[in-house]
Amino acid sequence: MKAVFLPGNKQVIVRDVPVPEPGDDEVLIQVKASCICRSDLSLYYGNAVVGGAAAGKCITGHEPAGVITKIGSGVKWFKPGDRVAAYLAIGCGVCAFCRMGNYHLCPNWTCLGFTAHGGNAEFLTLPERNCLRISDSMSFVAAAVSTDAFGTLYSAAKKLMISGSSTVGIWGLGPMGTSGVLVAKALGARVVALDPIAARRSFAQGLGADLVLDPSDPDTAGAIAEFSGGTGLTAAIDCSGNQTAQNMALDSTMPLGRVAFVGEARETTIKPSDQLIRKQLTLIGSWYFAIHEYDEITRLIDARKIDLERLATHRFALDDADTAFRLFDERKTEKAVFTMS
Repeated sequence: MKAVFLPGNKQVIVRDVPVPEPGDDEVLIQVKASCICRSDLSLYYGNAVVGGAAAGKCITGHEPAGVITKIGSGVKWFKPGDRVAAYLAIGCGVCAFCRMGNYHLCPNWTCLGFTAHGGNAEFLTLPERNCLRISDSMSFVAAAVSTDAFGTLYSAAKKLMISGSSTVGIWGLGPMGTSGVLVAKALGARVVALDPIAARRSFAQGLGADLVLDPSDPDTAGAIAEFSGGTGLTAAIDCSGNQTAQNMALDSTMPLGRVAFVGEARETTIKPSDQLIRKQLTLIGSWYFAIHEYDEITRLIDARKIDLERLATHRFALDDADTAFRLFDERKTEKAVFTMS
C-alpha cells in the first residue's frame, strides 16, 4: 500500500509498505480521507510538537476516516463494513486519564501520525476503543474534519460554556479558527472573527461570522467594544498561537469572562495582574477532546446540518503528497485532505 512519511527538512516520501495486520484488539481500516493539519508541518520541518526525536519515523496523518475491512479476534463492538473516524491518541487504557476518556493526557500515550502509524495511507490499524462511529449520512471528508479540527473547537467551546447568550471572539482563521466559527454559531453565539489575511476573513464571514476584523487595524479594539455593547466579549478563543493575538483576546474579554488558548505556542508573555487577576478572568488551555464527547459532536453536526466539507478547501491523492504539503506550508491551501478511492 502507499503511505506518506515526513522525515524532516521539507522532505515528503510516498513509500510502498505492506498492508498491516490488525492485532487481537484492533481493526483494519481502509482509509477514505485523511486531513493535513498545521501540526504536521512540525514533522515537515523536523521539529515535531509531539514525540520529539521519536517522531518522523511513522506513517503520517492523525485525522483519518474510512471503512473497517478486518477485525482482530478480540474486537466486540465493530465489524467489517462499519464506517469510522479515528481518535488520534492511543492511551494505556487503565490510567485515570484514560478511564476519563482523555487518552491524549495519558502519560504513556502514542499519537497517530507522530509516534504511531497514521492515516496518510491506504490502510490503517487502530485499537477498537479508538474507533469513532460515523453515520451513513456523514461523508468521509466531513468525518475526518470532525475530529481534530471541529472536535477540538467543540471541546474548547464547551469548556468556555458558549451558548446563545455568548459574544465570542476567535483569533486565527485557519482550519481550527473556522471550525470555531461553525461551532460557536451552531451553539447560538454571536461571533467576531479576526485574522490579518483578507481571504480568511471573507471565508469566515461566509461561514456565518457576524463581524470579521483585521487584528492589525488600530480601530479593531474599538470595533470589538462596539460589537459587544461596550462590556467586552463573554468568551474568546485564540487559534493562532500569536502573542499579540493572545493578549488582544485577554484584553477584549469582559471581567469574569473566559478565554481558551488553542493555537500552539512554545512561549508567550501576558500581563496577569491586568488581564487575569483584576478581571477575574478564567484562562484555559484546550487541546483535542475527550473520546466520550464525540457523540455530542456528531449530534451537533447532524442537528445543525453543519457542512464540514466546506472547510476542506483542497483535495489531493497520496501520490501528490509533496505538492500537498508544499502548498499547505505556503498557505496556498487551508484544510487540505487526502482522498482515496
